[in-house]
Amino acid sequence: MNVDYSQFLNMLPEASLMAILVITFLVDFFTAKKPADTVDGNPRKWFNCLVCVLMLIHICLNIAPTAPATAFGGMYTTGAAQGVIKTILATGTLIVLIQAREWLSRPDTAFKEGEFYVLVFSTLLGMNMMVSASHFLLFFLGLEMASIPMACLVAFDKYRHNSAEAGAKFILTATFSSGVMLYGISFLYGACGTLYFDDVAQKISATPMMIMGMVFFFSGLAFKISLVPFHFWTADSYQGAPTTVTGYLSVVSKGAAAFALCCILMKVFAPISQYWQYMLYIVIVLSITVANLFAIRQKDLKRFMAFSSISQAGYIVLAIVGNTTMSISALSFYVLVYVVANMGVFTIISAVEEHNNGIVDMDSYNGFYKTNPKLSMLMTLSLFSLGGIPPFAGMFSKFFVFMASVKGADLLTTNGVLAYSTMFIALINTVISLYYYLLIVKAMYIKPNDNPLPTFKSAASTKLALALCTAGVIGFGIFSSVYEWIAAAV
Repeated sequence: MNVDYSQFLNMLPEASLMAILVITFLVDFFTAKKPADTVDGNPRKWFNCLVCVLMLIHICLNIAPTAPATAFGGMYTTGAAQGVIKTILATGTLIVLIQAREWLSRPDTAFKEGEFYVLVFSTLLGMNMMVSASHFLLFFLGLEMASIPMACLVAFDKYRHNSAEAGAKFILTATFSSGVMLYGISFLYGACGTLYFDDVAQKISATPMMIMGMVFFFSGLAFKISLVPFHFWTADSYQGAPTTVTGYLSVVSKGAAAFALCCILMKVFAPISQYWQYMLYIVIVLSITVANLFAIRQKDLKRFMAFSSISQAGYIVLAIVGNTTMSISALSFYVLVYVVANMGVFTIISAVEEHNNGIVDMDSYNGFYKTNPKLSMLMTLSLFSLGGIPPFAGMFSKFFVFMASVKGADLLTTNGVLAYSTMFIALINTVISLYYYLLIVKAMYIKPNDNPLPTFKSAASTKLALALCTAGVIGFGIFSSVYEWIAAAV
């Protein structure tokens, strides 16, 4: 049997990621120290720099949009749109790696540094396979490649902050959601006799079995994106996981799953779009509204950001209901802006946590501006972007999502009325989200505190991560060429 190995050349992002994973594993294997040898700090201060440089090389190699190509008999497909989202996910991962250096330098985590990098790259590799999958089996394998290492990351600090409990809840939920999704895929295979996306799209029809398969498939993926009512695991897992992992889970993992959902709904289930659009209207309204109402009540900042991420997931999925090419452009740009804004917030939360005995209560930020004005200002910029305040990038990302959701919708039809109504509800919820984001700003600038957090000096890696995030929050709101680049690729 002749095997065409040249098809692996069409998988350059995955190949370079695999090379980085192997290099990281070998370096860790040959340079690892015993836990007792790391008492005085991290003896491998160069390790994080090496990994970040390798990740930067990976981004540079794959940033240019690629021509459409396939591999494995059409199970794997790639193109400019997939290349854009992979570059965005890799950029978010790079920020996570930079921001993680201070946390990984602690004596209780330094000896596990290599494991962290291997798990992160394994998860990103699975996400890339999800994004490029053109076959339900490969998509499911990519999803599991991303979910299992992520569960290990959530439980990484198993002796601190309920991390083991968070990991247990995550893996149980992931297992259940994977089972639900696989059940839905079995319905689709039973109705169509194939698992290729293009073949299913040609044979699909509004039969009860097909609709049931679509609903189960969507439900399984909605767990990964943490859409309401599939969100119950989110707050506990986000709170218990290490803050660096929480940031990675909230932006990179969510972005990959949302892009995959968009492509599959628009490509595979396009002939029955009227059914999944109605389903999305309900889920979007519930996700944005319920998450905003629960976020207002939170005192723990990581739980607060968990409900914020559920609300943001609703906005991301809002772009899909337009069912046009602009939907993919708006979703990709929203994910890009969400990565830099959310990671800016989590970088500051992680820095404060390191100097506040691991406490992340919102009350700890009372009077924060008096002792740490620069971090307070950067936190405010990121929160304003998440809330959609102009001229920051978050305002434009929400604008493009709103435009994509109603593009081509006719107010004289039922679907058009639902589209505009959903957009209006989302617009109202933007005001509510701005209110609870301003609660943190109020705590930092207005609320008095007799014993505010002391002035502390952030690590160089933290400053670099914040610089990248702040540049993105401001730059993506000023330079329209970024969105034009994404739109042209799509």
